[in-house]
Amino acid sequence: MYTHILIATDGSDVAKSGFDHGLSLANALSSKVTIVTVTEPFPLLAGATASGWIAGPDDIARYEAGQEAFAKGVLVSAKAAADRAGVKADTLHVADRWPADTIVEVAEARDCDLIVMASHGRRGLGRLILGSQTAEVLAHSKIPVLVVR
Repeated sequence: MYTHILIATDGSDVAKSGFDHGLSLANALSSKVTIVTVTEPFPLLAGATASGWIAGPDDIARYEAGQEAFAKGVLVSAKAAADRAGVKADTLHVADRWPADTIVEVAEARDCDLIVMASHGRRGLGRLILGSQTAEVLAHSKIPVLVVR
């Protein structure tokens, strides 16, 4: 049925439920897995404030290094869980990109036949203000998406 599953995670507790579900499904179906985490670009609004502070190259470099270290920790943990479950898994960190677009692009580029990800399940104003990467993936993916809540 599904031979290559992309599991998206950001390392959060909510994402863990989606990750665990995706890993269980892959194990049951003997599917291979690509585990992806995406770190966003340096927040432009943080670059300048009313006090006149403007982010410099060192600030951006520290941000990027922190994002890289965080992503590495997420993926090392995820790979170890996949190994324990007996699931063949590749890991991928994509830096400086928006998650929803990147998840769809990676799934297509790697010939995945299912995307598994979690959702916070926000509704109404909370969803509008905070956005929803899951909703964006659902709206743009040509590949089936399994949403875990």
